[in-house]
Amino acid sequence: MALTITNVTKQYNAQKTALTNYSIDIDKGVLGLLGPNGAGKSTLMKIIATISKPSEGTLFLNGIDIVRNPDAIRKVLGYLPQDFGVYPNLNAYEFLEYIAAMKGVGGKGLRRRIDLLLEGVNLSADAKRPIGSYSGGMKQRIGIAQALLNDPQVLIFDEPTVGLDPEERMRFRQLIADLAQNCIIILSSHIVSDIETIADQVAIMQDGKLLIHAPQHDIIKQADGCIFELLLDNSKLGSFKQQYKVIDTARQADQIRVRYISSKGKEAPSSTQVTATLEDAYLFLTQDNG
Repeated sequence: MALTITNVTKQYNAQKTALTNYSIDIDKGVLGLLGPNGAGKSTLMKIIATISKPSEGTLFLNGIDIVRNPDAIRKVLGYLPQDFGVYPNLNAYEFLEYIAAMKGVGGKGLRRRIDLLLEGVNLSADAKRPIGSYSGGMKQRIGIAQALLNDPQVLIFDEPTVGLDPEERMRFRQLIADLAQNCIIILSSHIVSDIETIADQVAIMQDGKLLIHAPQHDIIKQADGCIFELLLDNSKLGSFKQQYKVIDTARQADQIRVRYISSKGKEAPSSTQVTATLEDAYLFLTQDNG
């Protein structure tokens, strides 16, 4: 299973271009998409899901042009958009049976598959309640379940862990890890730790362009030698932020521990160089324009 995206541009009008000459090759495993708001992540996923067409460029799944032949990917696609809607009067069983019918999924094994999916997203106990009574996190989980109904070979998740508590996020990560051996999974999230935990490859986007696509460790290397920490008095934090890109702060007694970006040799006095993380590298790579 391989998805090849070549020189894709999406222009909505003369003033708005969401993607510009975007090219990437995606194989089996988990690809994590990172980028600031407006980077073009959702637009890219809608194009892959054939909800939107590119203005220019090509997309091929296993050698088949999915712009001209969208059914080639629709038959094997599971998709959870960022704004996922439900039918509030249906319960989980009724909703998933309806989505299954829309996807052409049926047969004697359907009810068993729905039971397994509801168990996988921890909704078995609430399956007969109207979805309208669900919390935001529960609705997100039913969205994850519907994306998996047709045993997809290509899975697209746009901000899937929004509204999930830490335990449910961990459950989702395990679910994705189990699926990653046999299909392409494209995951966009503002929660970098989700990407860091489960993504084999990471693509960082900005202003509709691909900045870098590589294994996590290669992306993290981009920030090696540029991440520092130091203790500051509270009164000095404001002026420090004017000079350096601050990643994180943590209070320690009457001082603040500051994690920040700087080129080697230009760090603040009394700083300690620390090991970079994926979040550090992401902020480092997008700092000029993000």
